[in-house]
Amino acid sequence: MSSAVLVAIGDELLSGARLERNAHFMAGHLNAEGWEVKRIEVVPDAEGEIIAMLSRWVGNADLLVISGGLGPTHDDMTRYAVAKYLGCGLRPCDELYDRVLSRVKDDPKRYTYTESVRDPQAMIPKLAEAVYNPAGFALGMKFEREGTKVIALPGVPFEYEAMTRQELPEIFAHDAKRTASVIILGIPEMHIAVKIPEVIGNDALHVSILPAFPQVELVIRGEPELVAWAEGLTRSRFIDDVLPEGSKSLADAVLLEARAKGVHVSCAESCTGGMIGAALTDIAGSSDVFNGSAVTYSNEAKMTLLDVSAETLRDFGAVSVECAREMAEGSRKVYGADYAVSTTGIAGPDGGSDAKPVGTVWFGIAGREGVRAVMRRLPGSRTEVRARAVQFALSELWREIHDA
Repeated sequence: MSSAVLVAIGDELLSGARLERNAHFMAGHLNAEGWEVKRIEVVPDAEGEIIAMLSRWVGNADLLVISGGLGPTHDDMTRYAVAKYLGCGLRPCDELYDRVLSRVKDDPKRYTYTESVRDPQAMIPKLAEAVYNPAGFALGMKFEREGTKVIALPGVPFEYEAMTRQELPEIFAHDAKRTASVIILGIPEMHIAVKIPEVIGNDALHVSILPAFPQVELVIRGEPELVAWAEGLTRSRFIDDVLPEGSKSLADAVLLEARAKGVHVSCAESCTGGMIGAALTDIAGSSDVFNGSAVTYSNEAKMTLLDVSAETLRDFGAVSVECAREMAEGSRKVYGADYAVSTTGIAGPDGGSDAKPVGTVWFGIAGREGVRAVMRRLPGSRTEVRARAVQFALSELWREIHDA
């Protein structure tokens, strides 16, 4: 198995001012192609630290991918550190940088700025090869030494991803191993392990168990034939609780299941404020089965848009089984959907009571055979409660369609 090390450079990452995304993106693709990601590191914007990192990993991994430190400011040190490590100076790569300039030739302001930062953004070490940036200004670079391919790219995520996809396809062409993902819904991780001992205990496989309420993802790595066997066995053992093959998320699974059954879905959201609809519409093509989501945060909106009765709100309150049921059925009727899910709850940090503490969320699920509701008390901050509510709502919607 070929090995890779991923390194992000930037003081802003170490201070928590920015979230590191590039290593996450790259690790997912490398693992899917059978690479072993040995380490992920974050290194400060310091020439000595970058040189030490290069010395540490060159010769000890097949691939080293670096992100960050290639901008035009004083603290962007990667190109200088790489040049010093290689024992060479810098050279301009005007041919590729002129391609960058050609993209903004009709915008005088951007053209002038891009030309003004040619030095240093067109500069690369003399012993490295330049990598064209199709989405930004700074060029990347790559070189090989002691059996390690080193690639350094800008730290801006959309530039990093574009350069990886369009300019460096060879790093995704590794096919010696295979990875499979199996997502199981509503079963604790220890119970899963007990039901597939042949898979968990197989020394020729690497199995990661990744819980994330309300699901558990199994990532299985190994030789292609063995991975295919392990995936098939796992799916057969959890046939009623496993998400469809190819689904990458609960939202994806809902859409795949709806298409397979030829049905349409909708939502009614209070405490989640449109987040369920956003999760579904984040996926291209969702309009073929997703009709819409009503964000009804106030009681007036619930009554006006979803026909929740004033008596229900007066007698039971918005956070109740009765309201959740009426919201789901109202959404199904308003949008002409076959199935609908609703959320109404107390995300916090205020608004809770002894009877309905913060984290109390009711979910309504309406289908062709009627409407039901279920309550969960979800832990965490306001952000975490809402995020968990979205995932649980999607899981209930998937089950309703899947079991029909």
